[in-house]
Amino acid sequence: MAQVLVRNLPDQVHRALRMRAASHGRSTAAEVRDILSAAVLPQPGEADEPVKLGTLLAEIGRSVGLTDEEFAIFESAQVSSPASFASFD
Repeated sequence: MAQVLVRNLPDQVHRALRMRAASHGRSTAAEVRDILSAAVLPQPGEADEPVKLGTLLAEIGRSVGLTDEEFAIFESAQVSSPASFASFD
């Protein structure tokens, strides 16, 4: 199995991870594995489709506390048609 080293993790984040792990009755490492798995793997009942970057960024924006007005700016700039391939002719 692969290993991941996270450098410069703030003490506050580490404490919160330890507390969250304890509340779930598991080690900090097991909690981190669960959080990462939930973040990147399809959850039961979800469609088995790839993560869309725009959707992921929108979720991050909501989680950091953007206001509705700030979020509307991003939604208004959204292009609904797919990007076209570059032509080098």
